[in-house]
Amino acid sequence: MAEDPQARIQELRAEIDRHARRYYEHDDPEIPDADYDRLLAELRALEEAHPDLVSADSPTQRIGGRPNPVFTPVAHAVPMMSLHNAFDRNELRAWAERVQRRLGDRPVGAYAAEPKFDGLAISVLYREGRMVRAATRGDGRTGEDVTGNVATIAGLPRRLGGSGAAPPAVLEVRAEVYLALSAFEALNQRQRDRGDKPYVNPRNAAAGSLRQKDSAVTAERGLSLWCYQLGAVDGGPRLASHIETLEWLDSLGFPVNEHAARLESLDAVEGYVSDLEARRHDLDYEVDGAVVKVDDLGIQAELGADAKAPRWAIAYKLPPEERSTELLDIEVSIGPSGQATPFARLAPVFVGGVTVTTATLHNEDQVAAKDVRPGDTVIVRRAGDVIPEVVRSVPSARPEGSAPWAFPRRCPVCGQPLRRDEGAAATFCVNFGCPRQVRGRIEHFVGRAAMDIEFLGEKNIDRFVTDGLLADAADLYRLDFDRIAAMEGFGAVSAENLRSSVEASRRQPLHRLLFGLRIPEIGQANARLLASSFETMDAILAADEDELAAVEGFGPIIAAAVRGWFDDPRARDLIERLREAGLQMEAEAAGGSAAAAAAQTLAGRAVVVTGTLEGFSRDQARSAIAARGGNSPGGVSSRTFALVAGADPGASKVNKAAQAGVPVIDEAAFERLLETGELDAGGPDGGEAAAGV
Repeated sequence: MAEDPQARIQELRAEIDRHARRYYEHDDPEIPDADYDRLLAELRALEEAHPDLVSADSPTQRIGGRPNPVFTPVAHAVPMMSLHNAFDRNELRAWAERVQRRLGDRPVGAYAAEPKFDGLAISVLYREGRMVRAATRGDGRTGEDVTGNVATIAGLPRRLGGSGAAPPAVLEVRAEVYLALSAFEALNQRQRDRGDKPYVNPRNAAAGSLRQKDSAVTAERGLSLWCYQLGAVDGGPRLASHIETLEWLDSLGFPVNEHAARLESLDAVEGYVSDLEARRHDLDYEVDGAVVKVDDLGIQAELGADAKAPRWAIAYKLPPEERSTELLDIEVSIGPSGQATPFARLAPVFVGGVTVTTATLHNEDQVAAKDVRPGDTVIVRRAGDVIPEVVRSVPSARPEGSAPWAFPRRCPVCGQPLRRDEGAAATFCVNFGCPRQVRGRIEHFVGRAAMDIEFLGEKNIDRFVTDGLLADAADLYRLDFDRIAAMEGFGAVSAENLRSSVEASRRQPLHRLLFGLRIPEIGQANARLLASSFETMDAILAADEDELAAVEGFGPIIAAAVRGWFDDPRARDLIERLREAGLQMEAEAAGGSAAAAAAQTLAGRAVVVTGTLEGFSRDQARSAIAARGGNSPGGVSSRTFALVAGADPGASKVNKAAQAGVPVIDEAAFERLLETGELDAGGPDGGEAAAGV
């Protein structure tokens, strides 16, 4: 029997109202935006199919949430409307076609597009050039007076000037208040330092900061804003387009986002959206889409609005990075080092551009802190290339009788006991012969950044370990290739390709071997430092903890971990068998290589690389820096000597460099830096480079 549409409509309205109150009034959403949009879309479709059931109080007919009675209400002279959404290219084109039908034979002309910021909309009112009031959007007609709090936001002018003309008698500016990702990280670190609960996401933190009763608290949060529209205006120049509006606001000193663009066609709009999606994680603020508008203000006025949103604009939503789904089960995986990591088995959900069926839960403490259980409805997040993770559960949807999940006490692979040391967060399988650990160590050893042995993927490693051909990395150099050639799925050519790759790996430099051994605390950068500091494997084997701790950036903790690994008889045995197999046990510098001949122009200096260089791959650039005595960490800090910015650099790194006073140089200046160790005085500094991103 089909579901009663009236009953489903009432159910949806109640659920949407509940979530809207949590989002707009309490800044504590229980479900992701994408799930809220899905509920609203279902309600809208039902109301369109049954227009007799539409009511004025339906969530589809109103904007935002009710104003908070704690703050003085403010009536908006021009309503602050919402936007209709497009979730794919077809819906974007359907909107453009609706606009064109209303205009008849008249061309739409250009479009304006800008990022859709994930923050809180406000209205700021100026009289005779002086800021007199700021209010939240509220329900679109009435908002909350937050003047004192908005006045603390750096970058927002208190008095207007800079355009050369007298300011308008009345000027209302619409803006989006947000918390930069760097400011969000700093805020959460302060929360953790005080023993307080960290904020879930920047949008909630920004909204909560803006609604503080004490403006001093708001001031310390580091809020920012982007101005994107005009409201009521009395005076000022005659403006013909939205982009002209933004340019005028910029001339008055308002913060206007640099990614706003005038686009001549819908194809160009689609290209803009694709580019924004590709670059969204390079920005220091969260965006969840693009706002697309008809650029001509006269056409905007002609098109008007419906009950909720203007007809001349639409919000194109990027693939959601948070969605809810069912947690089917919690399992534990064993990593190459033996670490036991819990992960969630999920009902398939499309999030962050891919369908996700598993997500990490990090460790035993994280599962307990989040209190996620099999059968829960959970929020899953996947931002960019980050591994999907379970953010939190939805307690209101928890089935009755569920019990907290308990971490297993035995390894799910070998059945041996798991161990968690006192004070440690991680749990380990301590059976060195655990098959998963054996496979994992070999997988790491043959990886591209280590010994770079091709034609030996995870499936073949698993097969060789199972068949007794491999028990550790040294066995790679004793493989029976005749036997492999006779195995199903191989043959003479495949076996010969594998043999050639294994042989070539004997010539890999010492730092690659050190990285391939999976020594605790030794990643690629530390492997280079270890090799260049001691030059031979024997010198490393003989070094005590004090000598290891003296390596730049090591210290006593890393030194103890490295010394402990080399003191294990199994590690010593493995190294000796690799030595017998003919692997390189001396650093390139000790052998008189080109690397050794390179002048140590960057000794002790950290040079960070971002973006794409024409003459270097990322690995080549880092190798060139290391060959000259420097190192190339992944992030910018106050200790960074220079940031090399190629094409499409990471905006967050450039911004951090500018804030820290770190020089930002181009590729030509980088080449001179490698040669001379000196920064080109004529090259771009951090501020100029940042302005060009």
